[in-house]
Amino acid sequence: MTKHTYDLGLIGNCAFLGLIGKDTAVRWLCWPRFDSSFVFGSLLDSKKGGEYRISPAEGDFESHQYYLQNTNVLCTEITTENGSYRVTDFAPRFPQYERYYKPLMFIRKVEPISGTPRIRVACQPVGQYGALQLSRRRSSNHIAFLGLEEEIRLTTNIPLTYVLDEEDFVLNETKYLVLTYGAPLEAPLESTAERFLLSTIDYWRKWVKSTSISSFHQSQVIRSALALKIHQYEDTGAIIAASTTSLPEAPGSTRNWDYRYCWMRDTFYILTAFNNIGHFEEMERYFHYIANISSKIKGKYQPLYGISGASDLIEQELDLEGYMGNQPVRIGNDAYTHIQNDVYGQVLVALLPLYVDCRFLDPDKNNPEKLIYEALHLIQATMDQPDAGLWEFRNLAQYHCYTYLFHWAGSHAARQVAHSLGNTEMEALATTLMHEARNRIEQCFSEERQAYTNAIGSPHLDASTMQLILMGYLDPASEIAKTHLEALEKELKTPEGLFYRYRHADDFGTPETTFLICSFWYVEALACVGRVDEAIVEFEKLITYTNHLGLLSEDVDAKTGSQWGNFPQAYSHVGLVNAAYRIAKKLDKPNFVSGAAATA
Repeated sequence: MTKHTYDLGLIGNCAFLGLIGKDTAVRWLCWPRFDSSFVFGSLLDSKKGGEYRISPAEGDFESHQYYLQNTNVLCTEITTENGSYRVTDFAPRFPQYERYYKPLMFIRKVEPISGTPRIRVACQPVGQYGALQLSRRRSSNHIAFLGLEEEIRLTTNIPLTYVLDEEDFVLNETKYLVLTYGAPLEAPLESTAERFLLSTIDYWRKWVKSTSISSFHQSQVIRSALALKIHQYEDTGAIIAASTTSLPEAPGSTRNWDYRYCWMRDTFYILTAFNNIGHFEEMERYFHYIANISSKIKGKYQPLYGISGASDLIEQELDLEGYMGNQPVRIGNDAYTHIQNDVYGQVLVALLPLYVDCRFLDPDKNNPEKLIYEALHLIQATMDQPDAGLWEFRNLAQYHCYTYLFHWAGSHAARQVAHSLGNTEMEALATTLMHEARNRIEQCFSEERQAYTNAIGSPHLDASTMQLILMGYLDPASEIAKTHLEALEKELKTPEGLFYRYRHADDFGTPETTFLICSFWYVEALACVGRVDEAIVEFEKLITYTNHLGLLSEDVDAKTGSQWGNFPQAYSHVGLVNAAYRIAKKLDKPNFVSGAAATA
């Protein structure tokens, strides 16, 4: 079997995301929001997905795709028999009028490099996930695409006839294409595009300079941080799991899910990553998103919410080909209906800095006692309730060790808040719940295996229980931390150093691919227990599973090294950032540089 990778580059500006192939085709772009219908979606259907490409008129060509260093500006160089050209793709983002300018505007700069290349431009956006064909209206210097709530407009200095008729022409000077949704470009084309490009490059490079990153695999951490940054929907602060939907976890598995939402449980890991690289602004925006959801909760928390905080994410199947024929294609995610009781502790751990971090001078605390008490009472009410667990089993409820870990961690966080507020009653309740959660966690311990199983009464091991070490429940220097990690290695680790979430059958059979976030948890656990040299070796193996641009998927086929699952996966990049930070802290050598560092 050949190795499958997503040969795609990611662009974005915290208002929208796009995926661009090495052939310059825009394979995925949703407007006006991360979770809107695609306007270009050939990733999921070659016929209904629309088209936007700047392709060579000739047949064969070579492609070289790369980022301008320390930016999210993507370059694709195409070389043909008659010459070569470069397409520079970016989403404008830079400070303006005391805020960030981040329009629904996608700019493509096309410039000849050598010879006399002939190119052909095709641009045909669609609506309603390919069910709606847009009409075109030709104007003086732009083409309007009509049929959506707002106009899509292509403003270009390429003869409009060539674009409308998809006729090839000689590229002998720099051309610009500015695609907008809603507000159009009403300014000089060439000078504005150049100014936006230079301002965007400058913004990203300053952002990178403001990160706190050690020299350990610094360039790969920078690329992961840049990818993670543009998965934040800045308007609300939400951070989505991935920009795509329905890319399969393994071919034919039907594990095709919509990841364009914000999972509450991942809040802690994301905020840890931003804290580890010293980015307070992103943390603060995300805090406000979580606090907004927490303040309006009635009853239980959902495992995930929409980027606006919407709670109804009704799952539907679309009549589309699917990625490489993999069906079904789903939008929405039924996991919002699941009982996943770890989320209460996750929210408490995530919100803790609002009340104890001195950098929050005047946070909108929305009556912290009320919020903390509600979460604690939900932990109390669900202490003996089975749930779907973090892997979101659809037809299996258990008393999961991971859930109890976050009952414990959340209660611990609440106790810290109570102490800072001087609330002895809250502190006593949190302490009681910590002890109750610990009691349930210990019921997951297997004397025979000297390890914690995934649930009370279950014989199965689960990579999520590495969090017992990472969260400080187990002393990393203890014998039990050592034997627990060794048991997980024996059962779940592949010879390549990758980790399965679990190996027992679930609703869809036995998992076929490994889960990258688990592999990065393993690296962290190795560093925690003092096996730092091994952690470095395993980390360096993991970064070989990126695509040509340093981007990570959700899953990896251990036998072939193939990338699968939604892409890019924000939480895989979170895992990389946190693992690198954990190793760097153990090394405590600011000038340590690994020879295998990837290129950002």
